[in-house]
Amino acid sequence: MKLKWLEWAKQIQAISQAGLAYSKDIYDLERFQMLRDLSVEILSKYTGVETERVKALFANETGYATPKVDVRGVVFRDDKILLVRERIDGAWALPGGWADIGLSPKEVAVKEVKEEAGLEVSPVRLLGVLDKKFHDHPPEAFHVYKMFILCEITGGAAQAGMETLQVGFFAEDELPPLSVERNTPKQIQWLFEARNSRHDVWLD
Repeated sequence: MKLKWLEWAKQIQAISQAGLAYSKDIYDLERFQMLRDLSVEILSKYTGVETERVKALFANETGYATPKVDVRGVVFRDDKILLVRERIDGAWALPGGWADIGLSPKEVAVKEVKEEAGLEVSPVRLLGVLDKKFHDHPPEAFHVYKMFILCEITGGAAQAGMETLQVGFFAEDELPPLSVERNTPKQIQWLFEARNSRHDVWLD
């Protein structure tokens, strides 16, 4: 079920951030700041998170607001998919994270697989791009696009990193509890199907 208050808060925050970035009139700036404060208040009220923490995580950026980009490395071995167990929630996910300034998506995928799983990989192709709002992820404060990049192993050894507890390869019918904030069972299932397909990438 859609949480309309969350969508409204995100839209108010984006409008206020753009207004603060481009407005020159001091009264308009004051009004946009009030809108930003309102978005923070809504999020704090409905989540129970302290206002200052919401400000730091949700309303601390400047410039025109754009979606965040999450890049995931997709690695297969012996018909099994690589997953890492996240320290943050103890559940399993494809190695990956926020896109880094100065790195291309494929460079991010290579870096994340190395840091989180200990494996050296080479990017092969983009499997899909999706908007998290159309999928069964828990609600969150940011608007996020996800990119899945197929990679092949070139070296290294499977080992956990600073943000991970374990590394493993799993068959499609033997998946561990997934970190659904990062990837859903439906997405993992689709990746098993998409790895050998040469059709257009998944876009939604």
